[in-house]
Amino acid sequence: MNKEKPPETDPECLRRDAGKIDMFALARDSARISLRRVLTIQIARTALRLAFSATAAMVAGRLVMDQSVDPWLPVLAIGLLAGSSILGLLGDRVQATAETTVATGLRDVASARLGAMSPRQLNQLPVGTLVVAMQRHPASVASLVIGHRIASMMMATGPLLAAAMLFLISWQAAVLVFCLTPVMIVFFALVGDAIRRRAIAQENAFGRLAGQFADRIRALPTILANHAFAREESKLADRLEIYARETMGVLGIAFINAGIIDFFASLSIALLAVFLGLGHLKLMMIPGFSDLALWQSLFILMIAPDYFAPFRRFSEQYHAKAEGLAAAKALDELLNVDLPGTVSVPALERPHAPLPEKGLVAIVGPSGCGKSTLLRRMARLEPQTNAVPRLSGSVTWVSTESFVGGRSIGEAICWKLPPVSVSQLFDAANAVGLLDDAFLPAGLDTPISRGGGNLSGGQRLRVSIARALLSGHTVIADEPTAKLDATTAALVRQALLHIAHSRLVVVATHDKDLANAAGRMIDLTINGIIEVAA
Repeated sequence: MNKEKPPETDPECLRRDAGKIDMFALARDSARISLRRVLTIQIARTALRLAFSATAAMVAGRLVMDQSVDPWLPVLAIGLLAGSSILGLLGDRVQATAETTVATGLRDVASARLGAMSPRQLNQLPVGTLVVAMQRHPASVASLVIGHRIASMMMATGPLLAAAMLFLISWQAAVLVFCLTPVMIVFFALVGDAIRRRAIAQENAFGRLAGQFADRIRALPTILANHAFAREESKLADRLEIYARETMGVLGIAFINAGIIDFFASLSIALLAVFLGLGHLKLMMIPGFSDLALWQSLFILMIAPDYFAPFRRFSEQYHAKAEGLAAAKALDELLNVDLPGTVSVPALERPHAPLPEKGLVAIVGPSGCGKSTLLRRMARLEPQTNAVPRLSGSVTWVSTESFVGGRSIGEAICWKLPPVSVSQLFDAANAVGLLDDAFLPAGLDTPISRGGGNLSGGQRLRVSIARALLSGHTVIADEPTAKLDATTAALVRQALLHIAHSRLVVVATHDKDLANAAGRMIDLTINGIIEVAA
C-alpha cells in the first residue's frame, strides 16, 4: 500500500506566499489518493451487498413458494456477503490509516510552523489553545477531508446504485423512495448551519477550558500557598460545565438529524411493504406492486434500507464536518502569524535619529506596526539593520517573556547582578509593588520554580523592572504596563521615569500616560515614522 505524501513541512516553504498556510487545503490535497482508494472499496462493497440482497431474496422467495433452489445460489449469496464484509473491514482500515496519515502530516506542518516562530511570537500564543490545537484539531480536520468526504461521495453513489437495482424490478418503487430524497437534502441544509454554530462554540469553550487549566497548573504553587484551591477548582468546574453543555448541544443536533433519517427510511419501507402486501393479497391493483413475484417483493424490501444507509452515514458524519471546519479555522488563526523574515514594516526600514544617552523614549503606534520588532532589534535579540539605532553598552530587556532566575523573588531580582545591599534590594522590589502582592506572601523569600514558571506575566515583568532598577544598564521594555492593574501600572511608570533620570529607557507601549511622560516619542505608522519631541 502506497503511503500518502504528507503536507509540505519545510519552514522555508512555509515562508512563501507571505507565510500564510491553509490547513484545510493542505489536508485536502494530501488526502486525494486515499479518497480514491477508499471510495473504490466502498463502491465495490455496496455492489456486493446489493448483489447479496438480490440472491438472498431469490433464495428466500423460492423456498417460501416451495420452488426448487439451485445449489449454487445460496453458495453465491454467502460468498457475496463474505466479500461485502471483508471489503467493509478493509475500507474501514484504509480510511483509519489515511486519517492518521493526514493528521500526522498536519501536526508536522504545525510543528514546523511553530519552530520557525520567534520566542516572542511563541509566548504570545495561548498555551491551552496551542495544546488543544496540536492534539485535537489535526484529527478533526483529517476526519473532515477523509471520513466526511467519503460519506458525501457515497451519499451520491450508493443511492443511485440501489435505485438502479430497484428500477430493474419496479420503476414505481424506485420513484417512491427517490421522492423522499429532496426532503432529506433540505433537512441537511437546515441542520447544517445550526450544528456548525454549535461546533464553533464547542471548540471555543474547550480552548478556554484548556487555557485556564494550563494557567492554573503553572500557578499551582501560588494557588496552594494562598489557600485558593477551592476557588480555582470552582472556576474550572464552571468552564467544564460550559464545555459539556456545548458538547451535548452538538450531539443533540446530530442525534435529531439521525432520527429524522431513520424516520424517512422507516416511512418509505413501510409504504413499500403496504403496497406490496396489498398487491400480493389482490386487495389493491397498484402498477409496479401488484404483479410481482415474491422474491421480487422481498428484493425491493431488502434494497430499500441500502438506499437510505448512505444518508444515515452522512448524517452521522455531519458533526465531523462542523468540527473539522472549526478546527481548520482555529489552526489557521493560531499559526498564521508573521514569521521572522516575512514581516514587512516600512517604518522599520527608514533611518531613525540617534537616541539620547538618557531619558524616556516611547515607541507608539497601532498593533502590528513593528514596535516590538524594532525593540528586539535594538536589544540585539533579532538581526539588526542599518536603520535601527545602535545602543552602546549592556542592555536590560524587560517583558513578560524575560528570563527569571534564582529560587526566590529576592534571588531573581539580583540574578547575575553585582552585589547589592539588602536595603537596595528591598527598595527595588517595593518600587514595583512586589512586596504588596497578595500572591507573594513571603515577599522577597517567596519561592519560585525554575525559570519563574509559577509567576504570572505581570509578576515576571515587575521582577525584570526591579532588576533594571539595580542593573545600571540601558533599559528596553516591551509593553511594561500591559498586564497590570491601574495601581501597579502607576508604580511601574514611576520606576521607569526614575531610571530615565540617569539612563536611557526605551519602551514600546499603548499606555497613553506612559507615552505622554516620555521626553521623546516615536510614532510608527504603516507609511513611515513620525517623531515627536516632548
